[in-house]
Amino acid sequence: MHSHPRAIDIHAHYFGQSYLDLLNEQSARYGTEYRSTGEGWYFKSPIGGLGPLPTRMIDIRQRVAEMDAQGVAVHALSLTAPMVYWAEPEFSHRLARAWNDDAIAAHAAYPDRFVVLATLPMLDPDRAIDELNRVSSSPAVRGVYMGTNIDGRDLDDPLFEPILARIDALGLPIFLHPQQTIGGERLAKFYLSNFLGNPFDSAIAACHLIFGGVLDRHPNLQVNLPHAGGALPGLIGRIDHGWKVRPETKHLAQAPSTYLRRFTYDTITHSAPILQFLISQVGADRVMIGSDYCFDMGYARPVQVLDELGLKDEERKLILGGTAAAILKM
Repeated sequence: MHSHPRAIDIHAHYFGQSYLDLLNEQSARYGTEYRSTGEGWYFKSPIGGLGPLPTRMIDIRQRVAEMDAQGVAVHALSLTAPMVYWAEPEFSHRLARAWNDDAIAAHAAYPDRFVVLATLPMLDPDRAIDELNRVSSSPAVRGVYMGTNIDGRDLDDPLFEPILARIDALGLPIFLHPQQTIGGERLAKFYLSNFLGNPFDSAIAACHLIFGGVLDRHPNLQVNLPHAGGALPGLIGRIDHGWKVRPETKHLAQAPSTYLRRFTYDTITHSAPILQFLISQVGADRVMIGSDYCFDMGYARPVQVLDELGLKDEERKLILGGTAAAILKM
């Protein structure tokens, strides 16, 4: 590890051209679409669409120039919604393979600037494990990315256990991201699906990993929660109290709060006091910078966010890149 660690952004989204081209190839079947216009590019999928989005999300040369301007040395590249879970198994596998190969190619072009958080066709465990085995041998791949739920299934669903066991055996960290979040029509207005749906979906995922026994079965598994853990840190006292008084959670041998340090967290809070609270609860060594690159709900200056926190030098080094370098084996 460098004495002054490089800034490593662990929440940096990327769309590869091959993945986007597949959306058009199967548009008749799935109603998917990718199109590029003067003001940016758009996509449509069965679980929603977005746009206009900037071309630097696809073009790695533009991305590197912006990283330089931000003072960010490394992006851990990840796919985001619509991910790949909405498609039938064979096409889901093709989408995952296409995205992984493009991201691995980005690493090959800029080995010091990009690492890859691989995406998997999670609803078909055999295919998911095949893809995991294929990409885990690449020096680019340093972790696995997945939804906080997989097409409505929570992560303690027995369907996912063989995949999680294989990830654990390979010693790869898991990075989560909301998609198809809770709330339905009630969160459809005012972009509440993102403002509220995303942070609550992360808390739900964490509670399923805790109460569903996933973290107990896999004591070495590293799991990262986006958006600074979402609603989990602020509600952990309530969850602990419930564990003491409710029969539904008596099976858990220790308080839910003892699992807070089993997770890592990014810095995306948009509130210095909330980020300081998170650090006070979990320790600076469990927090890493993230930008949500390059969405409007993220940070344009992810490194400067740390300047508002009054951190000790050692804490700043850990959050800036020290912890990420250790977890991503850089």
